[in-house]
Amino acid sequence: MEDRTGTPDSDEESEVIHISETLMLQTVEEFLTAEEISRLVKIMDSEAAGWQPRHQAEVLKAPATAQEVLADATQRALPAIRRSMPSIAGSGHWGYTELAVGEGVPTHLDGISSPRTPPRRIGRIGVTIADAAEGGRFYIETTSDSAPWTDTLLGVADGYEPDTPLTHSLPHGPAAHEDTPQWLSAPRKSRWLTDAGPGVAVAYGAQVIHGVTPVLRGRVRKFVTDLVDTATA
Repeated sequence: MEDRTGTPDSDEESEVIHISETLMLQTVEEFLTAEEISRLVKIMDSEAAGWQPRHQAEVLKAPATAQEVLADATQRALPAIRRSMPSIAGSGHWGYTELAVGEGVPTHLDGISSPRTPPRRIGRIGVTIADAAEGGRFYIETTSDSAPWTDTLLGVADGYEPDTPLTHSLPHGPAAHEDTPQWLSAPRKSRWLTDAGPGVAVAYGAQVIHGVTPVLRGRVRKFVTDLVDTATA
């Protein structure tokens, strides 16, 4: 079964999207400077004092002062990100989250929201300002199983390379990350752990399976956002 409907968006796109971009993993080792990390810690100590996520991976919209720091960092990082994800034009608004002892993010798949309508979420990017003393590690999982994939194929009329497949996706919401759905938990997968550290951004394609291991000691403090194919104000 193939689904090739859609209208061209060529005037709004700088690149035709390739499947490899949606499956990419890219790090930016100096995404945040030590001074920027310190500033962001102070901002969130003030703005998020007493805030606790109501569910795993709940995201709090970052305040304007933090948005400015992260927007500047994103602009600096775009050349590095675009080497492997050339369709990326910018990022969305940043969110902030924390993970305490016993909390993690179960394996999930963001997917490409509104795949035919810009701005498309081609990837995600996250950066910690404090890592847990033990646990709380970001990971990706790979599999050759067909279960994560739908029957949809996108094409040039949709803004993609011909015959670009589309995965299922898990919408973000109060219960979205509490359990891994059967179609994602059943396939055999291989796990790849990252050890990026504070200030190092991890950019990953929207069709990458990923999660965060439970925190065993300490706390993770992290900012996350979408990487999109159309610059947003």
